[in-house]
Amino acid sequence: MSRFQLFVTLISHQKNNMDQRIINLYDEYTHKPLTRHEFLRRLAVLAGGTAAAITILPLLEVNYANAAVTKEEDLFTERITYPGVNGDMQAYVARPKEEKKYAAVVVIHENRGLNAHIEDVARRAANAGYLAIAPNALSSLGGTPENEDEARTKFQQLKAEDNLQNFIKAFDYLPSRKDCNGNFGCVGFCWGGGMANSLAVNVPSLKAAVAFYGRQPDAADVPKIKAALQLHYGALDERVNAGIPAYEEALKKANIPYELYIYEGANHAFHNDTAPTRYNEAAAKLAWQRTIEFFGKYLK
Repeated sequence: MSRFQLFVTLISHQKNNMDQRIINLYDEYTHKPLTRHEFLRRLAVLAGGTAAAITILPLLEVNYANAAVTKEEDLFTERITYPGVNGDMQAYVARPKEEKKYAAVVVIHENRGLNAHIEDVARRAANAGYLAIAPNALSSLGGTPENEDEARTKFQQLKAEDNLQNFIKAFDYLPSRKDCNGNFGCVGFCWGGGMANSLAVNVPSLKAAVAFYGRQPDAADVPKIKAALQLHYGALDERVNAGIPAYEEALKKANIPYELYIYEGANHAFHNDTAPTRYNEAAAKLAWQRTIEFFGKYLK
């Protein structure tokens, strides 16, 4: 076995045998006000030392070099702006090359802003026959910084109501496009999953909303939903999953059509193929297949 093969085998072993407490710590770091210094201190304790923590770190943090899997050349793509609450919203657009009207899918990023991974997800939706538009919540703050800690800090500066209105305005923009047929859906991940749920509550014209491990809306708001819902959760994601029972009960009481899937052995962010440790290939592929089938049922 070559040195490179040995290195790959070692990394794969570390990934597959990662202490769940370490993954939970990283989830806390990326979602709560936890400084990098404190995160690394606690990681070293769990890993058994600073050297071990440094070895593990690349397996936890995202690497956008892994994101370019869907070729842009096979699609029509562009970067656009549309009016937002406090300035123009930037967005990435992808659709099939044929010039005709398509159902539109708003693709909503995690709490890092629009990045290469979410742009790739937009291209996947375009390859499935949709007009995909991926807005950047950080548009008013200068866009997505390269440093993830800085991006998460910027999210704390955003106002929740402004965020919601900025994404609602994407649905105001879409009818102005000659390539949109007026059928609207959305799909969001993590922070974006919560936004997808919020859009279902607040956009009556929305026909289908898909939320990956997203924060659930207040049960009192669920009867406002007009869209069909598809909800994806990782079984190991205790933080987000705590809100499932109340949400599901409210959906049943309001007779909202929904599908709910929980993927055994999967963590938060299991769909993100740029997050080495948390990415679960089997769960991700199945969830995306279900997403496209769901959009096919309600948007086409």
